Amino acid sequence: MKYVITGGAGHISTPLAEQLLSAGHDVTIVGRSAEKLQSLVNKGAKAAVGSVEDAAFVKTTFAGADAVYAMIPPNFVTDNFRHYQNTVARNYTDAIVSNGIKNVVVLSSIGAHMRNGAGPVDGLADFEDLLQKHSGINVKFLRPSYFMYNLFAMIPLIKGMNIVGSNFGGGDEKIILVHTSDIAAAAAEELLSLNFSGFSVRYIASDEKTGAEIATALGNAVDKPGIPWVVFSDEQSLDGMKQAGLTETMAEGYTTMGRALREGKMQEDYWKNHPVLGKVKLEDFVKEFAGAFNA
Repeated sequence: MKYVITGGAGHISTPLAEQLLSAGHDVTIVGRSAEKLQSLVNKGAKAAVGSVEDAAFVKTTFAGADAVYAMIPPNFVTDNFRHYQNTVARNYTDAIVSNGIKNVVVLSSIGAHMRNGAGPVDGLADFEDLLQKHSGINVKFLRPSYFMYNLFAMIPLIKGMNIVGSNFGGGDEKIILVHTSDIAAAAAEELLSLNFSGFSVRYIASDEKTGAEIATALGNAVDKPGIPWVVFSDEQSLDGMKQAGLTETMAEGYTTMGRALREGKMQEDYWKNHPVLGKVKLEDFVKEFAGAFNA
């Protein structure tokens, strides 16, 4: 089988590509940097170096693939993130259709069911809608939850103020967490089996914790027991992200996403379609967190 994996040498695409290579398949990994892809090339992958915003490059790269893993890479400098997402989504969809590719696994997100009101997830919902306009394609939409790696953004708060928090996470509400290795495992399972047809959704999560439980785990991991989870106002959250260097569009998007989490809208479809949890728990991840904190 010939697989094309987008996402460069990222936290998901790297272990995904490694699992496909270990199973003896032909794997092309797509990314901007040849240097960053070299470790996968050394393991047998082919590198396709270019921008997924380049429609011709994407079309050529996808040619001959039996299946594609499609994820929209982050872009923290664009002035219009949803427009950027839609551009990449159109390039992927056009390349899939024109090359007659029948099997696609898409990295979407929890909250995509809302279609609007989930910040940066809205563009992923657009991608889901765009693909569903085309018949004859089998698509599995992966909807992982809040990445554990996003908790690295708490490090400055702990070091500067001895707190963690956001504009969500208060009370007894559970924040659904996922480790990227569990996403990679789910993507590999889908791509290796290809037993999905039509359009279907798979939620992916590793753990479910309240904000207070997360604060306790992070604090204990970095020898700062007792630090609280503080719920910020939307205005405080927006201002904090802008001061941290995010563009206006990205800061507004993440604030909107936090509001959707706080109001229960973003996770509501997950609870209706509760998956089996993955292997990596918060207690495992905090070891990585402590390493980054102390680096």
